[in-house]
Amino acid sequence: MEAALILLAAVAAALALALARERRMRRGEDERCRRDLAEQRARREAELKEQSQRTSALFDRMVEGLIVVDAGGRIRLANRAAAGLFGFDAPAAGKTILEATRHHEVAAVVARLDRELEVLGHELRIDSMGAPRFLQVNALALRDSGGASDGAILVFHDLTRLRQLEGVRQEFVANVSHELRTPLSLIKSAAETLLDGGSADPATLVRFLNIIDKHANRLALLIDDLLLLSTLDSGGLRLNRQPLPFRDTVQDAIDDLQPRALARDVTLENSVPGALIALADNDRMRQVIFNLLDNAIKYGRPGGRTSIGGRVLPSGRIEITVLDDGPGIPKDAQERIFERFYRVDKARSREQGGTGLGLAIVKHVIQAHGGDVRVESAPGSGSAFIFSLPAATIPQ
Repeated sequence: MEAALILLAAVAAALALALARERRMRRGEDERCRRDLAEQRARREAELKEQSQRTSALFDRMVEGLIVVDAGGRIRLANRAAAGLFGFDAPAAGKTILEATRHHEVAAVVARLDRELEVLGHELRIDSMGAPRFLQVNALALRDSGGASDGAILVFHDLTRLRQLEGVRQEFVANVSHELRTPLSLIKSAAETLLDGGSADPATLVRFLNIIDKHANRLALLIDDLLLLSTLDSGGLRLNRQPLPFRDTVQDAIDDLQPRALARDVTLENSVPGALIALADNDRMRQVIFNLLDNAIKYGRPGGRTSIGGRVLPSGRIEITVLDDGPGIPKDAQERIFERFYRVDKARSREQGGTGLGLAIVKHVIQAHGGDVRVESAPGSGSAFIFSLPAATIPQ
């Protein structure tokens, strides 16, 4: 009997040990499961965070503005381009579309998506610091699995530069038409006069033939300048870059322009140092200098002085300055002076002649050489046209 009790006690103890061991194992397995679940959750959260950061970075690199709104019209996401277009601070999450953009037409586009699936090609104009900007909006309504509204995506394309180029093109066509029409009208009028009997008088014949010759030359110059600008625009101009003693090039242009300078009693002064060497195309640089000096003679003070000087900049580039003593150029006109056909004083410019393309050619030729050009002027104090070019040394 006693032996049986001892055996039962041993069995009970063994069972207790087994149960305790099983409980420990289960607790260990539960702990491992909890750790595994926590690790999986952490990895998933990290992946979602990384994916969200990549998505945000991708959206912020977009050129187009992007805004995502929820069903209540509040912003979920707005990229950097959208913030720049409408001038709000990112992030804008939680704001209404009207609060962020401050533009009722954008809010109206979002409202349209309650009854339309998408809005494509909608154009709007916004005023940014007094300057108009033109945007194209494409919007898509979002729906949940049940078909209920879940917000919208709006993509904004900035059309401002395109509209500006269209305006420049229209103005260019109008200016070319005007510049061509004027000499053609004079040539036609002179020819009609001669055909109507004017050629019978030798003096009349000579006078009207001179008119035809003068304005035919004007047309030829205009066409040549337009073709040159077209070549410059397309990048098709080939430059014969060589070490160029700039003083000699300046003197050649001065010699060509001396008769015009004498007619207005203008003194032309070449102050370019003889050691100043540029890496440039001689023919194109001569054209640049010719155009700048020609302008200085036309618009400088009669009986005055026009000088051209040069120096080496600390960067190693050379700088050339054409200085006149004319009436100067107003500040607002200085920003447009290198545009094609732009004239500060239209009446005086046409009276003086020229194609209206000289400074535009100067700008494009200098830029083709890797240089830059600017004007410094104040009313009543003359004007300085300044350009820089890569320097070079003459091979020994």
